[in-house]
Amino acid sequence: MNKTQTILVVDDIKENIDVLNVILKEDYHIKFALSGKMAIALAKKFKPDIILLDVMMPEMDGFETCQILKQDMMTKNIPIIFVTGNSATVDEVHGFELGAVDYITKPVTPAIVKSRINTHLRLADHERQLYKEVKAKTKELFDTQIEIINVLGRASEFKDSDTGMHIKRVSAYAHLIALKYGLDERDAELLALAAPMHDVGKIGVEDDILKKRGKLTDEERSKMCEHALIGGQILGNHHSKILQYAKLIAEQHHEKWDGTGYPLGLLGDEIHIFSRIVAVADVFDALTSKRSYKEAWPVEKAMDLIKGQAGKHFDPKVASLFVLSLDEVVAIKNTYKDDDLSEKKSSESLVLNKEG
Repeated sequence: MNKTQTILVVDDIKENIDVLNVILKEDYHIKFALSGKMAIALAKKFKPDIILLDVMMPEMDGFETCQILKQDMMTKNIPIIFVTGNSATVDEVHGFELGAVDYITKPVTPAIVKSRINTHLRLADHERQLYKEVKAKTKELFDTQIEIINVLGRASEFKDSDTGMHIKRVSAYAHLIALKYGLDERDAELLALAAPMHDVGKIGVEDDILKKRGKLTDEERSKMCEHALIGGQILGNHHSKILQYAKLIAEQHHEKWDGTGYPLGLLGDEIHIFSRIVAVADVFDALTSKRSYKEAWPVEKAMDLIKGQAGKHFDPKVASLFVLSLDEVVAIKNTYKDDDLSEKKSSESLVLNKEG
């Protein structure tokens, strides 16, 4: 070890932190927290390589802290080792059920602490490497799955007046912002793979509503809003993580941070982070893309709307990260341009629909 890795030590008694600091400071960068609440904030900020977490703490104990960390996309993959004076089997079982990888009993022994930490850091690194190797060895199958996913995503675009490039841009914007938000590469990639299916439910909406030039009636808007739940029904329930997240995004990408969205009126963090990211990416791309029924907005105008809707339509952190990523967003937009043929076909489709 050459102090490239960071350990977060969590204990409400400073003397206990001092003991672990003495044992570990020569080999690792050490961060410390005196409460579960502080630990959660530091874990999100610094993304430590491993967390040593005391069980018995006031207000928020180690079990609750662990549960919150494991439910958060930003921290769920960080290994957690409980450090406790209570070695009861029932507590150990509960800790493992919550996602902890090991227990160390107080008073700690330096050799045991170092050995356990080294073991779990190596395991975490091995898991990341294994993921890359499996992906590389199954690339053909993986690429086939991705193409099927993209075909399903494009199916919804043929029903709408968008082009196939729309789903590529939304996917790329989502991947970019996921990494900026603090999600790891595996989760950012999952999001990028699931995002193209966000509007698959439009397959179940009538053409005369999808392609109507004028303002929708209340009844038509109600039917349009059904596409979020239809998308969830189309995608169904699967063991595949990609399809699970695709269903979630399809159902939630029209929810709003302030609770005024549809179909469920979810509020704030009730909306999954994947859906909150896709919401910004989807709206930005819709605004800045030319369609048969509208001209494209300038990027600056669309960014102003994103800023203005932070805390209302959009998660304020996601909106801020998107606006701050202007140069990278523009680069993605320029990489996946709508070709003239796509726009012509979109326009002809609308004309035929009106005349027919």
